[in-house]
Amino acid sequence: MQNIFYLPWWFVRARFGGRKAPLQTVLFISDQCNLHCKHCNVYSKTKAIIKSYDQIKEELQYSYRLGSRFVDFEGGEPLIWKDGNYKLNDLCDLAKKIGFFSTTITTNAQLPFKDSHADSIWVSMDGTEHFHDEIRGTGAFSHLEKNIAESGHPHLSVNMVINNLNYRGVRQAVEFAARNPGIQSISLNFHTPYQGTENLHISDPNLRAQIIDEIIALKKQKYPIMNSISGLKLMKDNNFPKQCWVSNFIMPDGSRYTECPGKTAGVCADCGFCMAGEMHSVFTFKLDTIWAGLKLRM
Repeated sequence: MQNIFYLPWWFVRARFGGRKAPLQTVLFISDQCNLHCKHCNVYSKTKAIIKSYDQIKEELQYSYRLGSRFVDFEGGEPLIWKDGNYKLNDLCDLAKKIGFFSTTITTNAQLPFKDSHADSIWVSMDGTEHFHDEIRGTGAFSHLEKNIAESGHPHLSVNMVINNLNYRGVRQAVEFAARNPGIQSISLNFHTPYQGTENLHISDPNLRAQIIDEIIALKKQKYPIMNSISGLKLMKDNNFPKQCWVSNFIMPDGSRYTECPGKTAGVCADCGFCMAGEMHSVFTFKLDTIWAGLKLRM
């Protein structure tokens, strides 16, 4: 019930009052990972940072005071995280105790999560087996399939980041998500060329537009694509005002950003994070995007 009142109150103050307060927190709890994906610029190649329970508690309280009410625990691989007897489920419980409406974990699904306390789960999937394993390593897709099948989680979706290695597999990924009973929907994004990963960026605007047109066509065929058509259209040329302050970010090293760290990194012009298009469509009253957002958050 809190969501019903808070979301319109937050929107009115942001849209008409100019208040730039986050609605969601992206909280990196570690940069330790059990994979070495070709596109990743987060996981530690040397000594991993693993935050303490007390540090994460303070970061959650800080984000809540800013106005955030949804938190996404990320890594590295968040399922690896532990601090003494504390594990990831304890962080989900802690966030709810502080007052967050819902918790999400983003995982590579190499470990089981069937007893997760998270309200929703995002599984990172880079396409079907051939594409996924090319990016993440042999056997990664079979672990993903197994752990999705065994999870039984009612709100599990997959996220595909489209890059130069997997763009030919978008249709197959969408079809896989549609026929998998353990998957609620699929979200599609494009690779953002952070330093060291520029070779994976789809720099040809015509190719990017063709891929988006294919996704829109699949969406119109009622495939379970989370992105809205209005938001997807904006991502073709990426030329629109950004509301990236809707999420605040807390990085593995504790650095805090009141908006997407891509701005500091200087990659906004090549942003592939389709939530940017979704948020602008919400702020310009695109009904299909508003409906998609309500389904996600309610």
